Amino acid sequence: MRILALILARGGSKRLPHKNIRLLGGRPLIVWSIDVVRDTGSVCDVLVSTDDRAIADVARGSGALVPWLRPAELATDTSQSIDACLHALDWYERHKGAVEGVVLLQPTSPFRSRESVLRGIELFRQGRRQRPVVGVSPAASHPLWCFRIVEGALVPFMDEGGLHLRSQDLPPAHVVNGAFYLAAPEHLRSRKSFFGAEMLALVMGDPPESIDIDSEWDWRLAESVLTADSRPV
Repeated sequence: MRILALILARGGSKRLPHKNIRLLGGRPLIVWSIDVVRDTGSVCDVLVSTDDRAIADVARGSGALVPWLRPAELATDTSQSIDACLHALDWYERHKGAVEGVVLLQPTSPFRSRESVLRGIELFRQGRRQRPVVGVSPAASHPLWCFRIVEGALVPFMDEGGLHLRSQDLPPAHVVNGAFYLAAPEHLRSRKSFFGAEMLALVMGDPPESIDIDSEWDWRLAESVLTADSRPV
């Protein structure tokens, strides 16, 4: 099964400038996502789509395929990620041959494990490529304990509410963590999304796997993980 690993890494982050090549544990952030899948034998290539020459140079130096810089119209603050995905997929299949799946690895999720990536690919294979696979983690805040504020008043976010339940009695709830998305090319082209009916859940239970770095606070959290558990760098 030919799986293309795709990493989207725009250069214009405003909340955390140059985050994709900022050093985390001695490695540029994007390299964590390249290394987790490179040389696994489960992907045919690791393609990085970026509009930034510095990111491109770092990615190439780490063994990723960076055949071009992303067109400017696909790299604005309002650009849709799926359009950049389809641009990369179309180029790859035109020049390198057809693939059976595209796995999107966001560079802001450095702590996804290789074991999780391989489990996700195996789930996709078992689903006969018909069902997307999406990475999820246990929800930090259970939806039955969440509220909306309406004219200053707390209104249960879900009609049935859940304040009467003990935490251990709450039904399991999971959230999309941004660390793993896998779908077939035909699904991406028809739905223009990695989401869809009958998605398969890649449950990632190790809390650091759900860290999605988008702010300085997130960055400090990631650094604390490295300090606390001596995670390999």
